[in-house]
Amino acid sequence: MAERPSDEPNPDSGASISDEVWEKFVQDTERDIHVTAPKEPSARARVVTRRLREQDARGVQPEGWRTGPAWREMDGRAARRRRLWAILGVPLAIAVLVVANKPSLLLGDTPASDAGVPEAIAASPLPAETAAPTAAPSEMAPVTPTLERPFAGSPAARWADGAAGIVLPKATALSSLSKAEVEQALRQTKALLVDANLDPDTLRGGRPETALGVIDPLETDMIDLLDTALRKPDKEHDPLWMFSRYDPAELRLAGDVVKTRGRMTFKADREGSVVVHADYTFVYPFVRTDGSTEVSRTIVRRVLDLEVSDPVKYQVTPGKIFVVSYDQEIGNSACDTYDGYLHPQFSTDEQAGPLPTGPTMDPYDRSEGIDQERTDDCGVVSRT
Repeated sequence: MAERPSDEPNPDSGASISDEVWEKFVQDTERDIHVTAPKEPSARARVVTRRLREQDARGVQPEGWRTGPAWREMDGRAARRRRLWAILGVPLAIAVLVVANKPSLLLGDTPASDAGVPEAIAASPLPAETAAPTAAPSEMAPVTPTLERPFAGSPAARWADGAAGIVLPKATALSSLSKAEVEQALRQTKALLVDANLDPDTLRGGRPETALGVIDPLETDMIDLLDTALRKPDKEHDPLWMFSRYDPAELRLAGDVVKTRGRMTFKADREGSVVVHADYTFVYPFVRTDGSTEVSRTIVRRVLDLEVSDPVKYQVTPGKIFVVSYDQEIGNSACDTYDGYLHPQFSTDEQAGPLPTGPTMDPYDRSEGIDQERTDDCGVVSRT
């Protein structure tokens, strides 16, 4: 439930909120939440192919699999093998919960503030995220987003714009890798994230060459999976597992800004390699191309682990990174649709199919990791 704003007058809005008005707003909101919750999208993903499972069962490693030390055998014995962990968690794609937008009950006819807070304060930029937050962002008044203010009423209004939200940590030498090698891995991780989630051509369905180009070509199964997903999307090969895309024949961005928030860290693993962990959320304000001016936001959270290894010790391509794991949550996109595009729901869309039965989740809550025990049921998001 939304918190009640202060009873003290807001000098910027020129109005205060009476108990009667606030109670009416709460009652209307709770009623509309129950009535208008749309169907939540769900998607599934599996990355380990049958061929790999069969080879692993036989104890056989495919050509190009990383082994260490790759350049010789030690004392006549076979080198110890290292397996690449490439598990793709089941993504939870969740649809928008449409809240009754009644800003006039809170602010009279003045749209200059969210939740009774002056707009200049509500939209002041947040400092970069350096650790997991302790809680979800505060609730805000359900202000209707517009073409001029596509992030109105959203915590993302205070997030950084695009690539500015991906701040690299300071690189240090770690394990057997130099500071320069670690720094290169961090830059490559950012390049992958930017191309996969922010590049205008990628967003409109283009091929993300930069993102694909930083992945080690020896990781053939990952590259084959992504190639297939981009060429012929289906339930088992969905480009949305890694890339954010929309159909430009149906949608366009409201403006040229995608909001970004997250953090990047790195550490040595038990094998002496360095793993870069990236956890970022992107907020896309969409509008239809049919002349409508309604704005609907889709929220995509991506969590990736990318590994860089010493090419002297392991069979890797210098200057490239391995995708160890990736997972995602997509809020407000069509359920059981596998054409490779995001499909946000708009408030004017007709409800199709049964009401969602899955859990409710706040897509702006970055205080917890992505739930690995999620079901595949359709659910709802508490806000967009």
